[in-house]
Amino acid sequence: MGEHDHDDSIIPLPGLGPDGSRQPPAGTPVPWEIADRAQAVRDGATGPEPPRPPVCPRCGLTGDRRPTYTGQHVLLEPDRTAPAHLVPGGHRWHVDGNGTAWNGGLGEPPAGTTCRIPHQLACPGLTLDEIQPWRWLTEVREYNVRLARRKAAEAAFPESLPDAG
Repeated sequence: MGEHDHDDSIIPLPGLGPDGSRQPPAGTPVPWEIADRAQAVRDGATGPEPPRPPVCPRCGLTGDRRPTYTGQHVLLEPDRTAPAHLVPGGHRWHVDGNGTAWNGGLGEPPAGTTCRIPHQLACPGLTLDEIQPWRWLTEVREYNVRLARRKAAEAAFPESLPDAG
């Protein structure tokens, strides 16, 4: 190709220099995939990915592996549902008609609803400290620790000193 020959289909992106038109290597996560993976971890969607079998690596039990809307997989307890209000927030899974699982989040579930339990919550190979079923409660406790320390510091240093003179 000569000095003035160029491919009009490549449009350099502004501010990226001479490599501005390059595409990221195949398999490089794009920003929303990184966010989706982080969300999947927070939700407990850490099941073994296909083609591996749907077996828990910690206890060896087989679960019901379901794809999630974040592109990851969650290992659910097979053939088991529970009243949603009895399952800790963040561990309430639902399965849509297409077989895709989604986490119900921390909000209060509607009365009378049921949900699926993630295997991670019932795994005999994990301790409650590892599972952290009440993560939201831990955050509230940490906030209250900071609040109590701040209040104690304010009491130790009153805004005005008594008149000594």
